[in-house]
Amino acid sequence: MTKAPAARSFEVRHVQLARAAFAAIAAIMVTFSPDHSAAIGLSIFSGYAMATGLVLLAAGWFVYTVDTRWPTVVLGALFVIAGLASGVALFRSVTGFFVTVIIWALLAGLVETITGARGLRAAHGLPKSDAARSESRDGLTVGILTIVLGLGLLFVPTQYALQYTIDDANATFTLTGIIIGVGIFGGYAAIVAVYLAIAGLSPRRPAAVATEPSGAAAAESADADARESANNERGTA
Repeated sequence: MTKAPAARSFEVRHVQLARAAFAAIAAIMVTFSPDHSAAIGLSIFSGYAMATGLVLLAAGWFVYTVDTRWPTVVLGALFVIAGLASGVALFRSVTGFFVTVIIWALLAGLVETITGARGLRAAHGLPKSDAARSESRDGLTVGILTIVLGLGLLFVPTQYALQYTIDDANATFTLTGIIIGVGIFGGYAAIVAVYLAIAGLSPRRPAAVATEPSGAAAAESADADARESANNERGTA
């Protein structure tokens, strides 16, 4: 009698929803913060990267198998390292923000893109609603978005400064490179939050599991075994 495997309490959709929640928090903090300095930007990024990295590291052990966990563990390690680096006071400068976020975005995006592409290749021929295919497609999309973030920040001049005046407010403001950089990161976090939230809440085809035979079926099977054993004994006699 086979026993049905216990349902996982921590699944891929939970990882996606957790990542979406942390990205949404980062996007909200960037949007409503009046200060888009390097220190504030790195503080927000540090919290986002650390929280997401810990979720990914936990997922490597509780969601994936030994054969499939290494890409998630590597990705989680990159998030954690970036979060720790951005929390160092020495790095909390305009240059530190761009260097840290760009390196993280390019490396993490590359890992997630490659993992998603390999997963899609392995799932070739499966239905589009298959969980493995959906997960790989979502990972590929987020990986590409992360690479685009890194490439976009590369084109932002760190020393850029533009003064402008709003007559109605009778005030002069300065648009700097770091304000643009933090804003781009906030926009990226908002897009990732929406995408992963949709992915995590989307219905997926449940995995096939072995079911335990009913009591009647089990009794019938036992009776058949008993009759077969008795016939064998009479034939031997």
